[in-house]
Amino acid sequence: MSRTWLLGLAVAVACAPAGANAVFPDPVVDLALTATASQETAVFAGGCFWGVEAVFEHVKGVIDSVSGYSGGSARDASYELVSSGRTQHAESVKVTYDPSQVSYGQLLKVFFAVAHDPTEVNRQGPDAGPQYRSAIFVNGEAQGRIATSYIAQLDAAKQFKRKIATEVVALLAFHQAEAYHQNYADRHPNDLYIMINDRPKVYELRREYPSLYVERRR
Repeated sequence: MSRTWLLGLAVAVACAPAGANAVFPDPVVDLALTATASQETAVFAGGCFWGVEAVFEHVKGVIDSVSGYSGGSARDASYELVSSGRTQHAESVKVTYDPSQVSYGQLLKVFFAVAHDPTEVNRQGPDAGPQYRSAIFVNGEAQGRIATSYIAQLDAAKQFKRKIATEVVALLAFHQAEAYHQNYADRHPNDLYIMINDRPKVYELRREYPSLYVERRR
């Protein structure tokens, strides 16, 4: 992850999704909320995992979000190797949520509307390389169907000025990142990278989607 302040400042506006329409739609294809509480998981990659994790920590129904690596092998699942851009991993976030409170489709809505710009290819803002690609690692047929349908829905509505570049691939494994990456944005609120690139995403969630926003649980 780049830590160059001037570069971060220059792309601060570009880090937000380049939405062409002000109103972001709910997914047409989704699962209904369940009658009883339980736990499900979803894995998203959208640039630096610090910001994606921070956003989902504020989403109603999310029990936990954890930074890690997906898409490559276990032997390559370290920050040093993934940062080289020569592994198949993407910096990812595993979201554990209660499907009686929030649907998978609503998590996708947050991912596309707030957490990152899905039209960028192999980069997010100041961070460049395939490890920062936009991807949804789906766990099962239902997640895959909802994710691909929502991408098609957003593209058809021309929600963004460019075509969505997000990959939808099967989740083979999620490897938790090193301890110092976990809860990074909350533990380092005055880090300039966080202030410029990630804090605005949480503000956007609270301002534009108050029904999905909650204060931090820890």
